[in-house]
Amino acid sequence: MPTTSRPAPNPWLVLAGLALGVLVTNGFGRFAYGLILPAMRDDLGWSYAQAGWLNTANALGYILGAVATMVALRRMAAGRLFAWGLIATAVALVATGLVPDLWWQSLWRFLTGLTGALSFSTAGALAARLFADNPRHNALGIAILFGSGGGMAIVLSGATLPAMLAIHGDAAWPWAWILVGGLSLAFLPLGLWAARMAEPAAQPDGLAAHLPLRQMLPELTAYASFGLGYIVYLTFLSAWMAEQAAGVVQVALVWVLLGSCITLSPLLWRGIFARHDGGVPLAMVLSGIALGSALPVLWPGLPGLVLSAMVFGGSVFMAPGAVTNFTRRNLPPQAWGRAIGLFTVVFACAQTIGPWAAGLLGDLTGSIGASLLVAAAVLGAGALVALRQKPL
Repeated sequence: MPTTSRPAPNPWLVLAGLALGVLVTNGFGRFAYGLILPAMRDDLGWSYAQAGWLNTANALGYILGAVATMVALRRMAAGRLFAWGLIATAVALVATGLVPDLWWQSLWRFLTGLTGALSFSTAGALAARLFADNPRHNALGIAILFGSGGGMAIVLSGATLPAMLAIHGDAAWPWAWILVGGLSLAFLPLGLWAARMAEPAAQPDGLAAHLPLRQMLPELTAYASFGLGYIVYLTFLSAWMAEQAAGVVQVALVWVLLGSCITLSPLLWRGIFARHDGGVPLAMVLSGIALGSALPVLWPGLPGLVLSAMVFGGSVFMAPGAVTNFTRRNLPPQAWGRAIGLFTVVFACAQTIGPWAAGLLGDLTGSIGASLLVAAAVLGAGALVALRQKPL
């Protein structure tokens, strides 16, 4: 008796579901903290170092999650890891708003990083399969996954959280986390469906595929500089604006503009990804992030912040897209999961240092602006290293 096969789902709809997963794990899970931080810091009396520590705790969890993903891919499908990470991250975001104690905040920021890495590390490999036979669609799909997913989270956060905290006061920060977590739970159904649809019929990616680590070293090193530098801006931008006595409307405007530019950034970068096999895309991305990080300090005031949000937003979420594109164009499909997992581990280790070190420097200098400039220098150095990466 003949069997009827299920019609293939629209790959763009599957991509939208995967992007919602990135919205939760990468946008809400890591970057909403930068908007909620000033209220938490004022209400709880934290120093910059304590505030930075929470993102360091998040990054430590991210390291463990990235390593766990590489190990788990031996036995478990990438789509299943994506789904479990998405569910757990949504729950962790709600839990963050329940208890103000630093140990509780540290625990859930750590767990948010751990579970978010499960989804983020597998999202790129799942998306890379959707348009395997069309390089231009593939480049656009990867860019949309990281750009639009994370960008929409920042738009939603910027449009709601500053106004809510301004109306209800700093003590309302727990409700900000509950709001973010509630939205994440609402996005689960499409994200979980996409994870099931994107999973190939074959078994999970094996880890036996060889990775030419020596030839990949410039790309890996440059991606480490991304992890070290970018997080400073997204953690402390609102704190820098508070130092400059920026009003709630200005904060919301800058964050919505930042998120909008992140969302639109795939249109800017898709052609670059489609044309280059080596390190040029990552070098260009890091240069943009470096300039965007320095602009608020070099050009204080609203014009500098607006230009900074545009340049930074147009670049920042394209770094994961750049290394995913590099992986897809230079390695066989059976190595994609392992390679992207390795990039994620390198990134996560570097990201662990950034927030705490930046916060400590801000405490020592009395201004977080010094940390933004140092982060820009690190990112610029990474761009120079990325230029040394040749196609494999």
